[in-house]
Amino acid sequence: MRNRRNPHQMSIEAFKLPFAGELNKNNRWVKLAEVMPWDELSTVYNQALSEGTGRPGLPSRVVVGALIIKHLMKLTDEETIEQLRENPYLQFFLGYPCYSYEHGFDPSLFVTIRKRLGEESVSAINQLFIDHTKRTKGTGRKAGSKANGKEQTEDDSPETEVKREGMLLVDATVAPSDIRYPTDLDILNQTREVSEYLIDALYEPFPGKVKPRTYRRKARKAYLSIAKKRRKSGRDVRRGIKVQLGFVRRNIRTIDRLLDDMDGPFPLSCRDQRRLWIIREVYRQQEAMYRTKSKRIDGRIVSISQPHVRPIVRGKAGAKVEFGAKISASVVEGDVFLDRISWDAYNESGDLLGQVESYRERFGCYPEVVVADTIYGTR
Repeated sequence: MRNRRNPHQMSIEAFKLPFAGELNKNNRWVKLAEVMPWDELSTVYNQALSEGTGRPGLPSRVVVGALIIKHLMKLTDEETIEQLRENPYLQFFLGYPCYSYEHGFDPSLFVTIRKRLGEESVSAINQLFIDHTKRTKGTGRKAGSKANGKEQTEDDSPETEVKREGMLLVDATVAPSDIRYPTDLDILNQTREVSEYLIDALYEPFPGKVKPRTYRRKARKAYLSIAKKRRKSGRDVRRGIKVQLGFVRRNIRTIDRLLDDMDGPFPLSCRDQRRLWIIREVYRQQEAMYRTKSKRIDGRIVSISQPHVRPIVRGKAGAKVEFGAKISASVVEGDVFLDRISWDAYNESGDLLGQVESYRERFGCYPEVVVADTIYGTR
């Protein structure tokens, strides 16, 4: 049977709200807002802020609540802001007194918040959130669990055996960064383009003054002649790297000469000065690897825009090498605790003792079972 409902869009004034002017008390965000330790979370967040310097920031409940919403719903920064504007229950969760589409802030503020909080504050907020959500559900083990009103520790009962319960799952993985797959030829081409941009920024036209040559068209043509090949031989790649090294070397010398000829304050902005440091280091690394015919070097830069990213060898079938931060995590009853994060590769077996001790600090006892890969048994 055909549906005879009018397919045309009605006016927004005629659209009726389902909650008849008030929110549903059984909504998950309403229930979660009632049990959240907002005062404790605000204390952790305010520790990262100055008391009298700078302009007042957003309320701590808005900031911490937005982070909780983002991670619970697994949203991007931009999508989180859109959800906050569209959903009145989310605005109630953040403590706004009434619904308004104007509530919200710029998505780029999430980056500032993450930098401001740091690893320790994020871990503290994560712990408070997990403790109170489990306490509300009435299941799960609580941090610092107590028996008979007294915390169980080794010092309280020296003659009895240390209590052990629960299962601890430990593992390490890589949080991949959003970068283009790096090759030496591509990185050198990007380095050359940045050096040409810096030359353009430093050059000041004067009558009779000739702009330094960069041969950018010739360099671009030489790069594309190899990059567009479907099958590149080792000899072709090495020849292309040599050509790009020559162009980058020439451009860096030109930049140094332009800087020496200038008087007054340093002409480059902080951002451009950082770029100059990066391309100098990239050129040093690539030139050393070319000279020694090597494919690795300590602290290798694989991205001009994210020079802190390092290659992490995983040995997996799908991706033998991944690019991002290596993390050690503990999993307890479905909750994941981040124990370590590093942009440099490390052996995760050295974190095992610390992860077991962290379990004892969180739950008041040692785990009965520890599940880990065989690599954790090497130490």
